[in-house]
Amino acid sequence: MFVYSLKASTLKFFGIVSVAVIALVALILLVPTYRSTTTAEIAALNENISFDNVKNKDDVVKFLSQYGWKVDETPVEECEITIPKEFDKVMTSYNELQKQQGLDLSKYCKKTAMRYTYKITNYPNYEGTVYANVIVYRGKVIAGDVCTADAKGFIHTLRMPSDNATN
Repeated sequence: MFVYSLKASTLKFFGIVSVAVIALVALILLVPTYRSTTTAEIAALNENISFDNVKNKDDVVKFLSQYGWKVDETPVEECEITIPKEFDKVMTSYNELQKQQGLDLSKYCKKTAMRYTYKITNYPNYEGTVYANVIVYRGKVIAGDVCTADAKGFIHTLRMPSDNATN
């Protein structure tokens, strides 16, 4: 006859390990998968877009027109900003948005840049006020977005929504 005894601490250990394995499997199965945009896809999307030689507000208007946006000629806001040394949750999320369009703010930590905000006049199928933000450092666009300040607002890359693109 074979007798084996287990201590309560051994049972706790295997119980905790089992729960951890189940939790890990559940996370793997339940977390949605995201398709990352490859460098080649980003380059193809930005093929005809020039991010350089943007030195003043008139150049920003020309830059936005490359995406098909029409904006009021006078910016809503024009101000200096400093890219933070360390990104908090909001900045990390904003930088992920920038990476979707081939830009990366992490290269510009602690740098002072200009942010131009324009009112978009041709946003398709939306009645609210929509803004384009463009961040420029030394004559080069380093970030940008299209957003609204409405309660049920949105923010996305500078690219015009493809299902409703208008020129």
